[in-house]
Order: sequence, then structure tokens, then C-alpha cells
Amino acid sequence: MSIKYYAHPKNLAPIILKVVSYIRLVRKIILKHMGKKTSKAKENSKPEKNKPKKISNQDYQKELAKLQIELVKLQRWIQHKGLKVLALFEGRDAAGKGGAIKCITECLNPRVCQIVALGTPSDREKTQWYFQRYVRHLPAAGEIILFDRSWYNRAGVEKVMGFCTYDQYNEFLRSCPQFEMMIQRSGIILLKYWFSVSDQEQEKRFQDRINDPTKRWKISSMDLKAREKWVDYSKAKDDMFAATDIPECRWNVVEADDKKRARLNFISHFLSVVPYEDLPLESIKLPPRQKDIEYERPPLETQNFIPTKF
Repeated sequence: MSIKYYAHPKNLAPIILKVVSYIRLVRKIILKHMGKKTSKAKENSKPEKNKPKKISNQDYQKELAKLQIELVKLQRWIQHKGLKVLALFEGRDAAGKGGAIKCITECLNPRVCQIVALGTPSDREKTQWYFQRYVRHLPAAGEIILFDRSWYNRAGVEKVMGFCTYDQYNEFLRSCPQFEMMIQRSGIILLKYWFSVSDQEQEKRFQDRINDPTKRWKISSMDLKAREKWVDYSKAKDDMFAATDIPECRWNVVEADDKKRARLNFISHFLSVVPYEDLPLESIKLPPRQKDIEYERPPLETQNFIPTKF
């Protein structure tokens, strides 16, 4: 008579860590064999000579306008078919996630395309199932939800900064792929984007935020601490990819040192992975304005106008 052994979730934690470490080791060996050097300072770095020239602002605006027209078509199709689209935006601080999100939302209906950017969990939320506070924001039919950072906080900032326990972190790595496959089985189109930026470019953007009063709010004490732990974040990202970059839900990496190219490439990819058709627009005819009736408007002096300074 054979005896089956069912591993308890806590017993799986050491196994998961060993598997992740093994994958990282194999990756390094393969890269070394192929003659590629890994860099601690830069993710997904390219030789300088292979870098394309920065796109001009004129060309950028022209291409962005074309893509935004397609986004409007996609929005109509999603509403027409009752699709549910969820996109996660992850990456280092100042990698360009917010700018990419803005390029999508500025041309779409805010009731259809919504941004979710959750703050620090409350004391009550800390006692809930980890994914619980994210679930309430999942899309309904005809909606596009964009998560500006997501449940992957646990694999990044929480792990590096010690905001979660060893068991909580390992439970996340174990359950996250299952959670995401559950989301997909429910009919939600799930997309995951990682915006990759070099340390040189991040430093440049941080300095810009420090010196620009309109951007100063974008940099926090946590951003500065994260900067000090650059290598720790790199390791955490590698471990996260090893555990959650599954065939059913791949990570899509956006090279983001060039903001303009990153935004165009990201939107182009976003449009390519959500099939849609160009629905014909209904003709719109403005009705005639109501004719004057026996009505006398009150004097303008009775209204409180703001000062005309410009």
C-alpha cells in the first residue's frame, strides 16, 4: 500500500527558495557561456553603439496621436463586447510607469479606464488575506483597470525593506501564480509590465525631481532608501520573475531609459495583445438650439465672477 505525502504550505517555502536560487544560478551560467556580462548597475543593458537615437518630439507626438486613436477604438470594442482588461505596472522608482499610464488615460473615458494606486494598507487591511484589497478593484465588464503598482509590492519593497515576514513572502511566491491564473479563468485579460531603467538614468530623473518644484512631490524618503538598496532590489526582481513569469501570464519588459520610445513601444504592445475591431461610429447631428422664450436672465452683477488676471 503506497502512502501519499501532501506538503503543507510552510514545508514548501524552503523548496521554493531553492528552486528560485537554482534558476538564478542556471541563468548566470547560460549568460556566461554565451559571452554576455551581467551588470549590477543596469538591468537589460545594451551596448551604447546599439542604442537608437532619441526620437524627436515632433515624431513622438505624431506616433502617439496615431496610437491614441487606436486606444479609443479599443475602448469602444471593450465596451461593445463587455471585455475585462487588467494591466499591472511595475518597475523601479522613476522608471516611467506613471507617464505611460497617463498616455493611455488622457484620451479615454475615465469611467471606462481607471487607475488604481493603493497606498499603505490600513491596520484592518493588514489582517486580511493579502490579495483581498486588490480584488475589490478588479474590472467588471467593459472596463480597463490600470494598477500603478500592485500585489507585487510584497515581492519588491516589502521583501527588501522587511515589511513582511519570511513566511508571508514565500507564501506570496507560491500563491501568486495560482491567483493570477484564477483571475484569467474568470475572463479577465491580465497583462503585466515591468519598466526597466538603468541606475544612471534613474539618478538623472531623481535629480530632476529634486530640482523641479512641480515634481518634488514624486520623490519620497522610501525612494531614497530604495536607491541605497539597488542590488537588493535587483535580486528581489530576479527572484520574483523566476517564480511568477509563468507561460500562462508572462512578464512584459519595457526598456524605459528613453521615455518617449518606452511609451510608444508599450502602447503598441498593449494594442497588439488585446484583439479588437474598429466599430463604425454612429452619426451625430446637433439638434437646433431652443428658441428664445419669455425669459429674462438676472443681471450679471448678481453673479460672483473670478478675477480676470490673464
